Amino acid sequence: MFFAVSLAPSLLPRPVSVQGILSGLSLAAGYGLGALGVWLWRYLQLPAPSPRWRRSLGLCSAVLCGVVVLFFLWQAGRWQNNIRALLDMEPAHGTRAYLLGSIAALIFGALLVAARLFRHVLCILSRRLQRYLPRRVALILGFFLVFALFWTIVNGVLVRSALRVANRSFQQLDAWIDDDIEMPAHAALRDGQPPVLAWKDLGRQGRLFVAKGPNAEELSAFFTADTPAPVRVYVGLNAADTPEERAQLALDELIRAGGFERSILLLATPTGTGWIDPAALDTVEYLHRGDIATVAAQYSYLNSPLALLTEAAYGAEMADALFRKIYGYWRSLPRGERPRLYLHGLSLGAFHSDRSFNIFDIIDDPFDGALWSGPPFRTETWRRMTSQRTANSPAWLPLFRDGSVVRFMNQFDMQAGDVAWGDFRIVFLQYGSDPIVFFNPAAAWREPSWMRSPRAPDVTPDLRWFPIVTMLQLAADMIVGTAPTGFGHQYAAADYIDAWLALTEPPDWPPSEVERLKEVFAVAGTRAPP
Repeated sequence: MFFAVSLAPSLLPRPVSVQGILSGLSLAAGYGLGALGVWLWRYLQLPAPSPRWRRSLGLCSAVLCGVVVLFFLWQAGRWQNNIRALLDMEPAHGTRAYLLGSIAALIFGALLVAARLFRHVLCILSRRLQRYLPRRVALILGFFLVFALFWTIVNGVLVRSALRVANRSFQQLDAWIDDDIEMPAHAALRDGQPPVLAWKDLGRQGRLFVAKGPNAEELSAFFTADTPAPVRVYVGLNAADTPEERAQLALDELIRAGGFERSILLLATPTGTGWIDPAALDTVEYLHRGDIATVAAQYSYLNSPLALLTEAAYGAEMADALFRKIYGYWRSLPRGERPRLYLHGLSLGAFHSDRSFNIFDIIDDPFDGALWSGPPFRTETWRRMTSQRTANSPAWLPLFRDGSVVRFMNQFDMQAGDVAWGDFRIVFLQYGSDPIVFFNPAAAWREPSWMRSPRAPDVTPDLRWFPIVTMLQLAADMIVGTAPTGFGHQYAAADYIDAWLALTEPPDWPPSEVERLKEVFAVAGTRAPP
């Protein structure tokens, strides 16, 4: 039954290989629950059915499960194509049941062997402990000792070794200098002063970030008027040994580049690899006609899921150090002469940006606001605002209090409330089909609130909640799920434009000009994340 319901739809369409892994994990979970139930029945010494009843029940359950599996296999292709239609994707043809079943069987077999090895080691250890301890005490103690042994082997040896290999690979990729990426002329010198950081110390992501944004010529052509190039400052992970030193380098370079002389200052926190979404940065630079500076610092080489698992505290440390340096200097400037200060982060960047400041440290002189897109489910402010939403607003587009400080938006709407914006503003940009936002381990034992009616327009009505399996489905969507721009975790430039307009209110943007800007980004597209 667990294998069957794993074929049901979730937030994003799944390739056959991913579906096979997911179905194998679900099959193992169902088998494990069944084995646990049998053990508990015998442990409680409940009466067992007679051999005749056992044969009859076994045959009936086998027939029932076979019918259910065949039904779910028959419907799986239709369910996946319904999701694809919602996300404007081409339909897929066939479920390739043989490949799916083979992958699921391999995954299930591997987990079954591991579980039986665990039991075998536990039996040996508990028998030896029984020479000195009561039987049940020996069994419990043996379980914890064997669990610690297996956890050390899997997490401390296998996983850590794989992460070290991944880290070295990402580090080499980050150090690679593309021959076609040159330092832009406007960033090389200012008033005769060279950059604080060498070009190689920016890292690959930093060099892409600094070199690939809109330049003065592109902005001037769009606005048919002389327009300055935006200021972009980036500090790579290799630039200094400690977060505090990298933060100081970022501040020094921002001062040298004239970042505090612009009308808008954006403190951007990158994703795990150091990537910053060009759809977010390019759009806000156009909206403010180049009169904007952005500063960022790298904290990891790993992609966001791996960085979240291994370097979450380190990412928060870097974000906190950079915020304290930039905010401290910004706060020292006269209020009428300093730029408006905003925070931004996508995905893991939003998670760390949210943790970079304490409200009690800024309450007497707050920065102007934040745009956090695709915040992971662990983001503390997002969780608190979502759980405290008004009763008549859905979990996928909450209304927090009266909407004067915090507003949620997606690709279809913004939950604005009935009152005007305050001076301090926070915008959460999130798609209903984004598993990184809406995954939660608690989905293993209770239905998530965002699955209740009414659902987000980009979430299939075929989605149903199943214990344990739904959590595994959402985890698969989060780790390997893919979606076109404008759905899932792929945030579109047009939605960033609407978010920045609401948050920063740049002057002289009539609706016709906003649509023209959206058309430019729709035609040109944006670089995809690495």
